[in-house]
Amino acid sequence: MQIGRSAIQLGNDGLEIAFDEVFLPWPGQALLPKRMVGQVRLRPAFTVQYAVALDPSALHHWRPVMPSARVDVACRDFFGVHWLGHGYHDMNWGSRPLEADFVGWDWARGRADGGSTAILYDAALLDGQGRRLGLLFDSQGECQTFDPPERRLLNRGFWGVGGGIACADGSTPRVLRSLEDSPFYRRSLVETVLGQEEPITMMHETLDCCRLSKPLVRAMLPFRMPRRG
Repeated sequence: MQIGRSAIQLGNDGLEIAFDEVFLPWPGQALLPKRMVGQVRLRPAFTVQYAVALDPSALHHWRPVMPSARVDVACRDFFGVHWLGHGYHDMNWGSRPLEADFVGWDWARGRADGGSTAILYDAALLDGQGRRLGLLFDSQGECQTFDPPERRLLNRGFWGVGGGIACADGSTPRVLRSLEDSPFYRRSLVETVLGQEEPITMMHETLDCCRLSKPLVRAMLPFRMPRRG
């Protein structure tokens, strides 16, 4: 798929994203926007066909396509520096807008003991129902499900988006680093405890669909995520 100068392609050895975008990293940059050009390569240890419906009517689905992968990021605008790390790729799809059915959700993914990958999904529906998932993928791609411990609230971000994460009794989750903080979405590194295991550091996101549907937030989106030729 290609959008403007950016493209994404799925090959036999993984996912490749070539980006060439105008970016606005801080206030005031809008007066002198720059281009950011580079590549992201995702090389999975395995891919999975596991997919679940997030609501009883199966209007919304989620699939953790590549639970465990190596990521290589290169960008000419960072003085030739590139990153190598551990990453992940999933996908959501549905037949209605998210805000038509969801209050919001929390998602988290982290590397557990023995090289396995733990994934949490906690979705709240507008009708009061919920969908809680706990998945553990081993290094060969075999999946086991588990019942996540009780959801515990996280401190709210700058825009008031809070969220929560499963955490064992007697433990308190900690936000180690805030990576994205917006009026309806938040992404952070969070330390929590699942079961009797040692603390695990997880990439965590909170989506507030009620806020996303508000006209004021909708009006902000073109400034937060501009699309320019």
